[in-house]
Amino acid sequence: MLDKDNTIEVLGARVHNLKNIDISIPREKLVVITGLSGSGKSSLAFDTIYAEGQRRYVETFSAYARQFLGGLERPDVDKIDGLSPVIAIEQKTTSKSPRSTVGTITEIYDFLRLLYARGADAYSYNTGEKMVSYSDEQIKDLIIQDYNGKRINILAPVIKARKGHYAELFQQITKQGFLKVRVNGEVQDLTAGMKLDRYKTHDIEIVVDRMVIEDNPDNQKRLAESINTAMHHGENVLMILDQDSNEVRYFSRNLMCPSTGISYQNPEPNLFSFNSPKGACPHCNGLGTVHEINVKKIIPNPKLSIKSGGLAPLGEYKSSWIFKQLETIGEKFGFKITDPIEKIPEEAMTMILHGGKDKFTVSSKDLGVTRDYKIDFEGISNFIKNQYDESATTSIKRWAKDFMDEIPCPVCEGSRLKKEALFFRVNEKNITELCDMDISDLTAWFHDLNSHLTDKQLLIASEVVKEIKDRLNFLMNVGLNYLALSRSSKSLSGGEAQRIRLATQIGSQLVGVLYILDEPSIGLHQRDNEKLIHSLEQLRDIGNSVIVVEHDKDMIETADYVIDIGPKAGKYGGEIISIGTPAETLKSDTITAQYLNGKMKLEIPKERRKGNGKFLKLTGATGNNLKNVSIEIPLGKLICVTGVSGSGKSTLINETLYPILNAYYFNGVKKPQPYKKIEGLEHIDKVIDIDQSPIGRTPRSNPATYTEVFTEIRNLFTMTSESMIRGYKAGRFSFNVKGGRCETCEGSGVRTIEMNFLPDVYVECETCQGKRFNRETLEIRYKGKSISDVLDMTVDEAVPFFENIPKIYRKVKTIQDVGLGYITLGQQSTTLSGGEAQRIKLAGELSKKDTGNTFYILDEPTTGLHFEDIRVLMDVINKLVDKGNTILVIEHNMDVIKLADYIIDIGPEGGKGGGQLIAKGTPEEVAKNKKSYTAKFLKKELE
Repeated sequence: MLDKDNTIEVLGARVHNLKNIDISIPREKLVVITGLSGSGKSSLAFDTIYAEGQRRYVETFSAYARQFLGGLERPDVDKIDGLSPVIAIEQKTTSKSPRSTVGTITEIYDFLRLLYARGADAYSYNTGEKMVSYSDEQIKDLIIQDYNGKRINILAPVIKARKGHYAELFQQITKQGFLKVRVNGEVQDLTAGMKLDRYKTHDIEIVVDRMVIEDNPDNQKRLAESINTAMHHGENVLMILDQDSNEVRYFSRNLMCPSTGISYQNPEPNLFSFNSPKGACPHCNGLGTVHEINVKKIIPNPKLSIKSGGLAPLGEYKSSWIFKQLETIGEKFGFKITDPIEKIPEEAMTMILHGGKDKFTVSSKDLGVTRDYKIDFEGISNFIKNQYDESATTSIKRWAKDFMDEIPCPVCEGSRLKKEALFFRVNEKNITELCDMDISDLTAWFHDLNSHLTDKQLLIASEVVKEIKDRLNFLMNVGLNYLALSRSSKSLSGGEAQRIRLATQIGSQLVGVLYILDEPSIGLHQRDNEKLIHSLEQLRDIGNSVIVVEHDKDMIETADYVIDIGPKAGKYGGEIISIGTPAETLKSDTITAQYLNGKMKLEIPKERRKGNGKFLKLTGATGNNLKNVSIEIPLGKLICVTGVSGSGKSTLINETLYPILNAYYFNGVKKPQPYKKIEGLEHIDKVIDIDQSPIGRTPRSNPATYTEVFTEIRNLFTMTSESMIRGYKAGRFSFNVKGGRCETCEGSGVRTIEMNFLPDVYVECETCQGKRFNRETLEIRYKGKSISDVLDMTVDEAVPFFENIPKIYRKVKTIQDVGLGYITLGQQSTTLSGGEAQRIKLAGELSKKDTGNTFYILDEPTTGLHFEDIRVLMDVINKLVDKGNTILVIEHNMDVIKLADYIIDIGPEGGKGGGQLIAKGTPEEVAKNKKSYTAKFLKKELE
């Protein structure tokens, strides 16, 4: 029995599909909640325990602070006891900001900035020499030492390599009592009205003093005063000119190049921050990329004329000012807007794209009159660029972006930082070079660092370096050794983002906290699973409670306590069907237990498919870490691309192969990573990529709208007799347009409460009680159900309800076939897991008529799936392949890999140690490979 004092007691939980369950969860243990997808695992862990923890946290605020947060609704549960502070580590919470990187999320970059600001050596960007900085006293001593007995001029540089006549400057210098200046290396007397050639670049220094250096107190006093004056006018820089040899030396209070005299400000941490104006590259504002106009996107087809829509941003001819201007440009250059664009003279196209001003006259021979024309045209390229840079609305920015390419910033070459920041080095590396290393290399570099630092640097940096090493080790322990700190956080998969947050939490060393994790093993190769489990055990051992929602066999077997929720999904789930240690779970008769103890398993096919004998060949892929990889993909088979995390699978498939196919079949604009050639494109008809990105980011988006079944349902409602009498059209039943929707919540069924420093909270609309529509619309019924009732149906209920309407039936049946019978048609997309969103996309594609010659790419389709759900999914995938289609799956799950007809294994390691083709062939052939990590685990599955 569990000790009552050391448990979390949940009584009467009824959130979503939970059926009034009571449960005791042990504290300070690693607890796994498992069960079929949609059985209620997340409802218990996140929507009950975490939601109540968050609500209690907000309750601790003062009434003043709470008024800005609105009311957090209490989850539908009678009582929760023994709850400690809760931290949820989910998959959906990464920042989409282009400024967020792995380094900034983990805070390692903050420590690196501190290290560089306090312990780095500065070098000149002109000569590469080490920069020097002196105090006034040191400068005085150096001058006495190096120029004793010599005649010198003490100069204050005021202008360096800039154009202008500088008449006002000379006047000002004269007023301050100076008599001489040195202009372009020549000492001159200041005269009234003196000025220079304004179109040439000049160097100007004030001659502060001319003296012979002698070692006596008066001379030294005069020298000290002159140094002070020169520093004041030269902004902390002065020059010493040896009158005999005419040689110049620079001295500065700041960091300064001894040869050329350029100086840097003393470094502060924000000089190395690309999110601060002090450190960001001024050209790209610290983003590392800029948007450039792509003329091919403005003129996609030069055979078309301007009139028939050859200029994509303008579309077809309209009687508007802009087309009148184009006709005027035509008059000037002798073309008509009905001519194909490729026939228009080059200088005319330059004016159309980049603008120009002009006045000209045209005389008409027939009428004997002349007409004056005036052109004042901004240029289409300039207009698009200005709209992108200055427009306040996102839709216009998005429109402008369609005609632009994102390219690395030409000034900072993608480093995001100012030039000066890149010339501060520690052990011969600048901060960008460190951020571009993968974490395994960076860890090794830091371990070796102390031997390369001076005693002074060691004293300053030892604490910072210790913090950085600790955090890097935590990232290594959760299997992220292949990432680089400069990697943008929006390019991370859900599993990677979650493991980064896990590493950050382990780094914070909190005690007595309840951590709730959502499938942390996603996207992780079996090899790295042990590291992840060890990290979770570490969290538990320092005195935290860890609850993990997980399907992974290893994780379930190493847990202290397992809770199995079921028996089925959706409304048929929500009950606790087994609870206890892993050993006790194995003895129960649940579906999970049967898969764990081997009573049920995915059967290996008797023979592998032969395919259709045709191949798609990709040669010489070298993107990111790929080392000249060439692959042959046999068509008409189920193909699995495997390899440890970070080995280059996504680069090869999602960033090289898919953009090539997409550009070929659908004129996609995404540029593929570098490759030499591709053959065999003629053997397939189209490509479909189904990834895990959310199907919508607002509560308005749902499975019915995404699969377009809602359009058919709305059409059906307009055909009812009551609807025809009232004259309702399809728009009446849409919650996205005015008319039939509830105007209080604008058809979303919920009101969004913006939490200033917590994620947004959605509260049910009090006018329509979440029904989305107004009373009149809800009066229209089909088979006794209103449009809102239909959206609240589960897919399993909708299949028999619509079986006589083929268009609707086909689509809802496909959603049911991919194992999503438990979701409702109107469920908000924001509440779907990554795996569910991916299967809705799959259903959307499957419900379309397939050609039997389609190439499907699926990225980890088993995410969030229980063993039984994987079986259902594999049945759907196998049906598709049996029709002749090719399905390529990027996957770590051994149950899928063993069912493949052909495996391509990339590796052997992640990051720099990966990017090679290690093994290929049937699972049986790959299992014999000695170098492959996948082979080792596959062998066990095949036995």
